[in-house]
Amino acid sequence: MRASELRGLRWEDVDLNRNELHVWQRADRFRTIGRPKSQAGERTVPFGQFVANTVKEWKVRCPKSELGLVFPNGKGNVEDLVNIVKRGLVPSGIEAKLVKDGTAKYTGMHVFRHFYATWCIDRNLPPKVVQEQLGHSSITITFDRYGHLFPRGDDAKEIDAAKLRVVGIPI
Repeated sequence: MRASELRGLRWEDVDLNRNELHVWQRADRFRTIGRPKSQAGERTVPFGQFVANTVKEWKVRCPKSELGLVFPNGKGNVEDLVNIVKRGLVPSGIEAKLVKDGTAKYTGMHVFRHFYATWCIDRNLPPKVVQEQLGHSSITITFDRYGHLFPRGDDAKEIDAAKLRVVGIPI
């Protein structure tokens, strides 16, 4: 999910029985709630049991919010992205030893999105599934960003094999 989608996520959009959530809104950098970036951004995102258990624990401790947000600030409003990064992501990265010269190697929330995309591709999910999971409006966006990660075979051998099937003569 995009950071803006996480910041706008409501409890009513989290289905802990089915281990999935529904992206229907986001919170922009001005903390304004609105629709996702594109129509493709409205989607269902599955998650595993570890995440489900963590979300259940968080729900008990989560600050109450009139907006019903899953990740509100202490007053129940949309959390500022800078606070999430400075107070959560960077210290966690340092604790996990993702540091170089005393500073975090990865400092943006987008790193999780890239990790998930890479994981989906590494599982050999079809490109259209990866596109849908990421909420890209077009397969072109997915390929432009992550195309270099999709598995490739030996192009020369594949071409030779295709020629053999077509012509029937070994090359």
